[in-house]
Amino acid sequence: MAKSKRQAYISVPAQIISSLSSSSLQSLLLSPKKSAKKKKPLWKHPMFWFLCFFLCFFLVILKIGFNLDPLVPFSPNPCSFLHQESSFTNGFVSNIENNVGFLKKVGENQEQSGFWKHPDGLGYRPCLGFSREYNKWSGEHAKERTRYLMVVVTGGMNQQRNQIVDAVVIARILGAALLVPNLQVNVIWGDESEFSDIFDLDHFKKVLANDVRIVSSLPSTHLTSRPLEDKRIPVNVTPQWIRANYARLFRRGGVALLRGLESKLSKDLPSDLQKLRCKVAFHALKFAAPILELGNKITERMRSKGPYLALHLRMEKDVWVRTGCLPGWTHEYDEMISNERKLRPWLLTSKSNMTYHERKLAGLCPLNALEVTRLLKALGAPKNARIYWAGGNPLGGKEALLPLIGEFPNLYNKEDLALPGELEPFANKASFMAAIDYIVAENSDVFMPSHGGNMGHALQGHRAYAGHKKYITPNKRHMLPYFLNDSLPEAEFNQIIMGLHRDSLGQPEFRTSKSGRDVTKYPVPECMCNDTNLHTSS
Repeated sequence: MAKSKRQAYISVPAQIISSLSSSSLQSLLLSPKKSAKKKKPLWKHPMFWFLCFFLCFFLVILKIGFNLDPLVPFSPNPCSFLHQESSFTNGFVSNIENNVGFLKKVGENQEQSGFWKHPDGLGYRPCLGFSREYNKWSGEHAKERTRYLMVVVTGGMNQQRNQIVDAVVIARILGAALLVPNLQVNVIWGDESEFSDIFDLDHFKKVLANDVRIVSSLPSTHLTSRPLEDKRIPVNVTPQWIRANYARLFRRGGVALLRGLESKLSKDLPSDLQKLRCKVAFHALKFAAPILELGNKITERMRSKGPYLALHLRMEKDVWVRTGCLPGWTHEYDEMISNERKLRPWLLTSKSNMTYHERKLAGLCPLNALEVTRLLKALGAPKNARIYWAGGNPLGGKEALLPLIGEFPNLYNKEDLALPGELEPFANKASFMAAIDYIVAENSDVFMPSHGGNMGHALQGHRAYAGHKKYITPNKRHMLPYFLNDSLPEAEFNQIIMGLHRDSLGQPEFRTSKSGRDVTKYPVPECMCNDTNLHTSS
């Protein structure tokens, strides 16, 4: 009796079968035709080992494709599924689910990574080419030994920087040697720091050697001269006014004293003087070595785990009082600020006829912690972003920062990052602390101020001059109505906020279209050029 035909079958997961063509599947499943020779055991058949190799290879591919976490090891026995078909199927489905989550996470990371991207600088770079007339006059000015300008600068560190820049330019206009600027003791913080405590004096003199002669003291021929002061400095004074009014002071004694300089010199000066402003602000005013060393250390600690964002939070008590705004955190603190303003109405800086709500909607108020948080989220800041916050202690202490900490837990300031004892030498020196904040903020990947101010303006120009590093300018006047709309879905809110800030990320802005603005805030085109305007101007 003839033997019945037998067929051999190999159990293969359905997911693999679907990946094979029908022809190849048939060749694997159909047994060979009956042969006169004795049939070999299945495990001795070459096709069996080919199929085993194929399945093992396929599983390795799956492991690579669906388990990309380098911390998760491969299975020690990648071919064990031959004995556990059901467990392989379950694992395959689990891998698919994990892969969906992985791809979703990758998509989120790609979207978040855009937050750290710098704007297109359009090829602009520092360009301080002075005219032939300027350079010729510099040689003659170096021989001048009869005129000396003394300057007293006031305010916080960033205000003092601005006044030092203008003092150098005024000395150049007058053809006078500049005594190292005197930093007036700050009545609020009691900081008695001198110029050389904050800035590198030797570097300052060296960089400006061909522009203005900087001296540390008066020569013996002028020691008995009484400095003459002109207290009638108007706003937006021109070089012509300065020459006309200060020439007589030099004729009478050879030494002139200048104080109350802040924002007095015109912002629209001849090209060479604008470039001199940039040279002082971005090249000559280098921080003293101890400050620079500690600032760089804190910068390295922030950057040790990747990019970081720097925030300048203007949430101190005096800021809320002076701006006519309310913290909007608790009723208790809002009432405290209102009462303070009623007791001392002269502290309100401007536009006293506006109500708080009018000021708020006009974009004149600092952002509080909740508003900063919502803005950063809408702009795509990742939740694990490392954030350095600069500025004085907010009203209400760190509790006022809870909305920000709740969403972005990696929030630090210099006190958090400094090692024990590192800040002690600077404990009662507000200018030192402000300088450290400036260094860490200037080196950040992204910077955003919660309000305007001297530090925000200085960093805007500094970051532009460094290649237009990302700088977020909160569009407060246009975005606040959306902040007040509780019915707006989060996705729509984020899209609107992103659109409002598309052109507020530190892109090149021409100062020439902003007449009356400081060139140290908008260094294009006077202090920066690209190939296009370089050829145009030549």
